[in-house]
Amino acid sequence: GEAEQLRHDLAGGLRRQVTLVNTVSPSVDSLDIKSFVTEADASVLVLGRQAAGTDTIIDQAARLHADGLRVRLLLTFYEEWVGKLPISELQRSSFLFDISDVHRTRYRRMARVMDIAASLLIWPFFLLVLPIVFVGNLIGNRGPLFFRQPRVGKAGAEFQIVKLRTMTPGSESTEWTSDADDRITRFGQILRRSHIDELPQLINILRGDISVVGPRPEQPHYVEQLKASIPFYDLRHIVQPGLTGWAQVNYGYGNTTMDALEKLQYEFYYLRHPSLWLDLQIVARTLQSVIGRKGR
Repeated sequence: GEAEQLRHDLAGGLRRQVTLVNTVSPSVDSLDIKSFVTEADASVLVLGRQAAGTDTIIDQAARLHADGLRVRLLLTFYEEWVGKLPISELQRSSFLFDISDVHRTRYRRMARVMDIAASLLIWPFFLLVLPIVFVGNLIGNRGPLFFRQPRVGKAGAEFQIVKLRTMTPGSESTEWTSDADDRITRFGQILRRSHIDELPQLINILRGDISVVGPRPEQPHYVEQLKASIPFYDLRHIVQPGLTGWAQVNYGYGNTTMDALEKLQYEFYYLRHPSLWLDLQIVARTLQSVIGRKGR
């Protein structure tokens, strides 16, 4: 249920420190919320979907709110404290909101300017390390320098993503990989840990295939699988995919359908709250993670 899912989600990393002190079913007869909150010494009252639809509970919650207790609907609480949407919201048609990448011309233009500026800023570093990578590839990888793979972009359009190859020649498949994948060469491990293998995606950014910030693009056959198993999964393709994103800095790498579901909750939060300020926060947290400082 919602309470069990909330307890699970609060066990992970949070935007703000919070502890779930107790839960109660709104179906309990003659529920005195004020006494319940006082006994639990709670500072926030969170109303699930059933509670939000019960008049007697809403009346009590309104009085408590007027007395100074913070009261939040489940969706609002997740957005403020957890930074994602609850699973229950992924099963409802609650996505009728403006999306900056679609509805706001100024945001699209500014995001594109930021994409081009960031790409041009990083290009000198890429050109500087490329000869070193070329020599390392000859010794440690012994095969093509670059790796191309189809991905699904905005509006479902496919494009070829470009990376530095990190696996033994001919072993690249369409299967998800893991850090312990034996197809990854030793030199490839260095490229992955340093994230240098991602640098050729600057080409994709300049082409307009991806942005600096957005949901990470997946392979076409995975998209079809996830669309069939996860409600509203295809909505992530409303916006431009990105080199990094809100799901990446909050959840990290995933290689299962459950991981995809967790990441989708963060991606829908990003869809609901897109802004250049949030984009800059994502970029900053990504850089912190890359250089080995605090980050996820």
